[in-house]
Amino acid sequence: MSTLNPSFTQRLLAERPRPRAVAGWRHAHWLAVGTVCLGAFLGQLTASITALVFPELERAFDANFAAVEWVALAYLLVLVALLAPIGRLSDLVGRKTVYLGGFGVFALASLGAGLADSLGLLVACRAVQAVGGAMMQANSVALVARGVPEHAMRTALGVQAAAQALGLALGPTLGGLLVQHVSWRWVFWINVPIGLLGILAGWFLLPRTYPQGRPRAARRDGRFDLAGLVLLAGCSTALLLALSTASGLPLPAWAVAVLLVAAVVLALALARQEQRADRPLIPPGLINTPGIRAGLLIALVGYLLLFCPLVLGPVMLVGAGVPVATAGLVITALPAAFAVAATVGAGLLPDSWSDAVRCRCGALVAALGLGLLALVPATPSATVLPLVLAGYGLGLLLPANNALVMRAIPAASSAVGGGLVNMVRGLGTALGTALPVLAVHLAGHQNGGRAVLALLTLVAVAAADLAARVRTGAPRA
Repeated sequence: MSTLNPSFTQRLLAERPRPRAVAGWRHAHWLAVGTVCLGAFLGQLTASITALVFPELERAFDANFAAVEWVALAYLLVLVALLAPIGRLSDLVGRKTVYLGGFGVFALASLGAGLADSLGLLVACRAVQAVGGAMMQANSVALVARGVPEHAMRTALGVQAAAQALGLALGPTLGGLLVQHVSWRWVFWINVPIGLLGILAGWFLLPRTYPQGRPRAARRDGRFDLAGLVLLAGCSTALLLALSTASGLPLPAWAVAVLLVAAVVLALALARQEQRADRPLIPPGLINTPGIRAGLLIALVGYLLLFCPLVLGPVMLVGAGVPVATAGLVITALPAAFAVAATVGAGLLPDSWSDAVRCRCGALVAALGLGLLALVPATPSATVLPLVLAGYGLGLLLPANNALVMRAIPAASSAVGGGLVNMVRGLGTALGTALPVLAVHLAGHQNGGRAVLALLTLVAVAAADLAARVRTGAPRA
């Protein structure tokens, strides 16, 4: 029986080649990029659509907001904890295999979430859904970066960013329509057909990530940094729980201090563990590669800058008397401008500009938009232009920064590198969601919102300064 298991595992994990007609087409890499964009769209659609069901979930399950908030929090916690380890696992097993499996897990969990008859079961399904999301996101950047020619990498990453922005922009509108005219359950069921389409497209259009379709490295060395995984999960969970508790989660006040101390202690333990581990979850040598550490910090800041206005904008507008539907339409200007900049907007910049220069330009434009947003009155006409500037700047910043990071990462570690990029993106998203809630809880809709926007302006300027000082090493095979 034991002699059959390795053969079965090899067959199960073996990656299928594309049809010859697809593989031989000189533009086949764009079909692969399109497949990755399905996952990018699905992940960000989920991020932006879920908040629309909170009021309905409070009524359906007779729960308070602090309880239904875990529908989003459980997803973020699991996603952030698993992105790096799944990236590591993908380097061993195969990026295409794990990516397609992610679509399957995500679709099944979405089906279960829509069928859930209790809030606890719904939260559990969201946690499983995050496993599928992590399997997709940990591989998305690596599949794009290693699947397109060098000269097309920045454009391909921009297209992927645009798919994310489209999901972000479409989520509130689609979620509102589904909740109002059908049922909150369809907010989750809508993911099922998209997931099935992703599996079919990936099977035929994604190239194999191993020459013979078999994960030979996985057979030689399958050791895994379980201690690093536990410490990373504990650190991120403690940090997000501390922010949630400070924002009104019904836990004792002293719990904030305890959770923050726990987050620091676990972070220090994680750093020590990664120095000693034979196969570290987050390789210190990779983090210390020129340009990678700064690039990961800029990625975290970029998504913090993106999600804070998405959360704050509706709160400030509705608090000023703007109808919810109008507020949602106004906020769409931010991800829409992000999508334009990520795809065609960078073409307006001089070809001689390096990715580092493009990063700095994007951060400064975003700082201008956020600064204006902190000053103008909370009206639709006054906020549209600042939102467009902020979104356009971030659309220039993030694809160029992702390209810098992925060029500095060795090909053999591309999936774990892509997982790190997505991990810090998840942390930025979580912080960008939690900080506005904290500010509004402490200082009110308008004052708290403007204070956060002023802080974000300074953070964007600091990101521009960091991008100007980044010196990357030569790409490594």
